[in-house]
Amino acid sequence: MMLKGKKVLVAGCGKSGIGAAGLLEKNGAQPILYDANEELDIEKLRRENGLREEIPIVLGQIPAALYSDVSLVVLSPGVPVETPFVKEFQRAGVPVWGEVELAWHFGKGRVIAITGTNGKTTTTALVGEIMKAHFESVFVVGNIGIPYTQEAPKMTEDSVTVAEISSFQLETAVAFHPVVSAILNITPDHLNRHHTMENYAAVKASIAKNQDGSDFCVLNYEDGWLQKLAPDIKAQKIWFSSGKRPEMGYFLDGSLICRDMGGGKEVLLDVRDMNLIGVHNYENVMAAIAVSAAFGVPMETILSVVKRFQAVEHRIEYVAEKNGVVYYNDSKGTNPDAAIRAIRAMSRPTILIGGGYDKGNLYDEWVEAFADRTKLLVLIGQTAEKIAACARKHGFEAIVMADTFEEAMDICVRSAVPGDAVLLSPACASWGMFPNYETRGKMFKEYVNRLEG
Repeated sequence: MMLKGKKVLVAGCGKSGIGAAGLLEKNGAQPILYDANEELDIEKLRRENGLREEIPIVLGQIPAALYSDVSLVVLSPGVPVETPFVKEFQRAGVPVWGEVELAWHFGKGRVIAITGTNGKTTTTALVGEIMKAHFESVFVVGNIGIPYTQEAPKMTEDSVTVAEISSFQLETAVAFHPVVSAILNITPDHLNRHHTMENYAAVKASIAKNQDGSDFCVLNYEDGWLQKLAPDIKAQKIWFSSGKRPEMGYFLDGSLICRDMGGGKEVLLDVRDMNLIGVHNYENVMAAIAVSAAFGVPMETILSVVKRFQAVEHRIEYVAEKNGVVYYNDSKGTNPDAAIRAIRAMSRPTILIGGGYDKGNLYDEWVEAFADRTKLLVLIGQTAEKIAACARKHGFEAIVMADTFEEAMDICVRSAVPGDAVLLSPACASWGMFPNYETRGKMFKEYVNRLEG
């Protein structure tokens, strides 16, 4: 689509929206920023983001004239495609893209794209480090926190882009075409937006919809949804597994990460030589190795990076040991499946902080994973009562409610004894109490680092 001189409505005035507006302006389009929040301070928005006065900013209701005046709508990930104004533009015949589609349109080079309910950030960060060890021009973008649109103008034909892609971003991807894609797992999440698991799984699988037989798609052999969806994926499929050994692919054999690509078993790495812990991280590493090898990076380079790679911030991140108690920040555990992985990685009696924004998830499997590991559950946020009821249904009664995050931390410190762990792994989004999971995780770390001992 030729956008030079065309008016483009960019919905959402957060990082993604600002990045999209900047990319459009650089390429000669006329962006119009829009946000439904009428309370936004336009002058502050311009000042903090360097937005020129020539870029219009519309708040609240969209003027009727715009429905026939713009050539394209670009949605930030937080704006659902079901929003009434989006449907109105679609009825008017205006194409609707997301930030990822826009960046793909203007970006250059080859793209690796990684999605999944859990493990995206760790896998994307690891693949990014592997690519940087082998290529000169590498960009790590997307849901990992760096808008794809912000980096697209810097890309060349020789660039490699590693993109973490969420289901929200995939909803509005049209021609987006990675050379290598990965779907790490599909477990219940964001059902308040996608409504059913079938819809959610289909959106995740759409990361590979434009791939063909010359491309690669890395998939989790243990995931039932991916086994169902795999026959419709046209790319060459590469499996990884922490349980059953696939006929061809990567697998865990005891503490060894191995592969068999048709020539027999090859031992690649002992997980005890890595800094990452937990089976979920072994899966992330296998996926990263599979992606990188498919992309053509030598195995020697891949394994060298894997061995020195550290855990991603906010993902089962070791913070400190204070008075014999170890504190872990897993603020990125924003759904039950992620939180299950975190609690299973704990080897000490654990005081667990949970709760937050309600995305419509169920918590039974998470509670069942507490087993003998969880000695106390401290609950905060909108879902506190819902989780407490679920825990009691499963016979877990060691529950304390907290009105504030600081109160929750106070309870943890008072309740912990030497040899315990305190784990922030909420199984819920941060919205409501915090602007994002990063803020929640940083508050946890700041509190811990202020403790004596």
